[in-house]
Amino acid sequence: MINFKNLTPQNIKQKLQVKKPWDDVIIFVLNILISVPLFIIAHENLIELNWIINLDRIILFLFIIVATQLVLRSLRTIIIICIIVYIFVLFFGSVFGNYGFESVYEDYDSMIYTMSDNPNPQDIIISKLLPFPNKSEILNAIEYKNPKVRNFAVMAVNKNFKNTKGYSDYRTVIQCFAIFKEINSRWNYVSDPKDGDYIASASESLEYLSGDCDDHSILMAACVRAIGGTPRLIHTKGHIYPEILIGAMNDLETVNFLVKNKLFVKESYGKQLHYHIDERNQIWLNLDYTAKYPGGPFMSEEILGALTLN
Repeated sequence: MINFKNLTPQNIKQKLQVKKPWDDVIIFVLNILISVPLFIIAHENLIELNWIINLDRIILFLFIIVATQLVLRSLRTIIIICIIVYIFVLFFGSVFGNYGFESVYEDYDSMIYTMSDNPNPQDIIISKLLPFPNKSEILNAIEYKNPKVRNFAVMAVNKNFKNTKGYSDYRTVIQCFAIFKEINSRWNYVSDPKDGDYIASASESLEYLSGDCDDHSILMAACVRAIGGTPRLIHTKGHIYPEILIGAMNDLETVNFLVKNKLFVKESYGKQLHYHIDERNQIWLNLDYTAKYPGGPFMSEEILGALTLN
């Protein structure tokens, strides 16, 4: 029989706050995931005391672990609820091909890898936390499986650089450059309405080959991906542009020769290729609508975010 005399507000609160074994495991794992990047930031920004066997850094790491654990334990209930909600969101993202568990792992791994060699590792975290503008709309607009997009990409491949021989290992890259040539030679810049961004799908942009920078980036990324290339979109202040994955530094040397001596001889004469190197030392070549050749000059160097399409 229920003893209602014992159901005081304090007793109810104590019953609701009963700790479960898995709570401590979740809190500890989350603590490690947070403490590692915090330690890297502290390590890079605090003066080293050069104690024996790096004792100062060991103490610093232990201090961060303990402090983070205390904070997380004090917010235990809120954190557990948020984690459960986040897991459900990632589950649906994984099922429907959006941001899911694999994306989280890749972003975290990329962040830690990059932070270890960066003099200002806190900037990496900030750039990862900054949202890519209109991300979900852009992902939906990159219709690389749409027959119209695929057919346009195939048409461009058959129209440009079809007779380039002797570079079978770079066939896909050359074909992506054919798409670049077709789109950029015909693209007409048209601004969005004044009251906000208009995100055109790739198939929509094909009708007139017109639009602003995000429309161009969406179409370029869709066509590149439609034939097996790996594109990504770069977000800078007030601008979005596409890049294509080239590979390692030796691949860049071959691509540089192809661009300047085989494919875009006049356009690239006396000029250099512009590219970015990511946290895995992979080369990404600029495909902006302002470029006359793959690797043309950047409109803006400051990267605020990157959206890779694998």
